[in-house]
Amino acid sequence: MDTYTVAVTSVRQITHDVLGIRTEKPDSFRFTSGQATELAICKNGWQEIKRPFTFTCIPSDDYLEFMIKIYPAHKGVTQELSKIKVNEQLLIGDAWGAISYGGPGLFIAGGAGITPFISIFRQLATENRLAGNRLLFANKTRADIILEAELNHLLQTNIVHVLSEETSPEYKIGFITADLISENIPPGSRKVYVCGPPPMMDAVLAYCRQLGIADTAITVEI
Repeated sequence: MDTYTVAVTSVRQITHDVLGIRTEKPDSFRFTSGQATELAICKNGWQEIKRPFTFTCIPSDDYLEFMIKIYPAHKGVTQELSKIKVNEQLLIGDAWGAISYGGPGLFIAGGAGITPFISIFRQLATENRLAGNRLLFANKTRADIILEAELNHLLQTNIVHVLSEETSPEYKIGFITADLISENIPPGSRKVYVCGPPPMMDAVLAYCRQLGIADTAITVEI
C-alpha cells in the first residue's frame, strides 16, 4: 500500500467536537465517494499510529477533506489532531472501504457515521442524482448534527433528524426504530445504507431483518 505525505491547508470547527481538516491532494491519488483511508500525524511518536477516517470531499475536488470527531478523554490521535495547524503534515494510505453508492435507498447514520454519506450526497448532487434517496440521521442533540444546513439543503424533505437527548418540535425524539425505517424507505427501493456506532448499527440491522429487507440489500462498513 502506498503512503502519501500531505500538508494541511485548512482547519475549521464543524460542531463543538468535530473538526473539518483539508489537505493537499497528491496528483496520483484516487478514491470513490464513501471510501476512507488510514491517517497518521507526521510527528515523532505519532507516525506509526494510524486511524481510519472517511473522505468528505468528492473525487473531483483538488483537495482531500476529513470531518473528524475529537475525543479528548482518549488522549490519542483525535486529541492530537485537535491541535493540528495549517502547513503541518499528515500521512495517508490508499483509499479503501465497503460503503459505495449502489442506487437509491434509505441512508441511516448515527453521529460521525454520516461522513461517508456526505461525500456520496455531494457527488450525487453534482450529477443531479439525489432523487429517490432519503436520510435518517440520529444524534444526541442539535449541536451534535454535522453539516445540518448543508444536508437539509441537499435533501430538502428527504431527511429526518432524530435526537435522543433533546426535545424540539422540528425533530423526531428518541432512537431509530423499525417503524421509523419502514416509514422512510423510499418508494420502489428496498436498499439501505447504514453507518454509525456499533450498538446503533446492530439495532438497525436487526430492525431491517424484521422488516424483511435482505442482507444483500444492506450496505454497511465492514
